[in-house]
Amino acid sequence: QVQFVESGGGLVQPGGSLRLSCTVSGVTFSFSTMGWYRQAPGKQRELVAVISNGGGTTNYADSVKGRFTISRDNAKKTVFLQMNSLKPEDTAVYFCNRAWVTMRTGNDFGSWGQGTQVTVSS
Repeated sequence: QVQFVESGGGLVQPGGSLRLSCTVSGVTFSFSTMGWYRQAPGKQRELVAVISNGGGTTNYADSVKGRFTISRDNAKKTVFLQMNSLKPEDTAVYFCNRAWVTMRTGNDFGSWGQGTQVTVSS
């Protein structure tokens, strides 16, 4: 079965940076378009970035465009999210999972990891 290990979160001041990692096992990672999702307290989970299976196509939610960069290393079965110029509204638990490269949701693997907490606060 699919397993996710997300890491890299933490407490950071507004304007700071973090780099998240997610290592995936149990699926053919190199065949999968992957995405980073986030869920803030009291809100629905939202998709913020996607990357095609080969890494050649990326897309972002408007709220993070120009600040976040998604990348992947298929040899290590890992997807990354570089987050710069962080804002308090970026505070959430961040998860990785499969997604459509068009930013549609609904094709995740059916299970989720624990996520990694990102808190942006002064």
